[in-house]
Amino acid sequence: MSELASESPAQRELHFNTLPTAEATARLLTCLAVPRWAAEVVAGRPYDNLAALTKQAEAAAATLTDDELAAALARHPRIGERAGADHDAAFSRREQAAVAPDDELTEGNKEYERRFGRVFLIRAAGRTAPEVLAELRRRLENDEATERAETVAQLREIALLRLPEVVGA
Repeated sequence: MSELASESPAQRELHFNTLPTAEATARLLTCLAVPRWAAEVVAGRPYDNLAALTKQAEAAAATLTDDELAAALARHPRIGERAGADHDAAFSRREQAAVAPDDELTEGNKEYERRFGRVFLIRAAGRTAPEVLAELRRRLENDEATERAETVAQLREIALLRLPEVVGA
C-alpha cells in the first residue's frame, strides 16, 4: 500500500474504487475474514467517500452465519497471545499492544473457550489489560445468544477500525 502514501484521501478512496476485484477483496478480508462481507462491500463500489464505504461495510457485517463467525474468529489470536501466521499478525500486534499476557487472562481465555466453544474476542485497541479482563469476566456471565451477538459486534468494530488503513484512507 506504499503507493498510496503520497495521494490525497479523495484520490486514495477513488483508488480503492478502481482496484481489481480480487485485490480489493483481499484487502477487505484482512479486516474481516468473511468472503460474503468482502464481496458485498466490493460490489458497492464506487464509494463517494470513506463514510459511505464504512456505512456499507457496517451494514454488511451486521449479521454473520455460524460458519462466517467461525472463519472470522480463526483469523484472530487469543487476546494477550502472540499472533501466528494464520492471523492478521500486524493488525493484531498493534491492536493488542497494551494487553500483555498474564495468568488471569490466560485462565479467563480458557474458561471462556470451555463455556462458549470459541476464542474470546474483543476490540483491544484503546483498551487497557484490566479493561479487557473486566470485559472477559462480564461476558462470561452472558448466555450463548447474547455472547454471540457481542462477538459479532466486536468483529464488526475491529473490521471498521482496520478499514481506513486497508483502503488507504
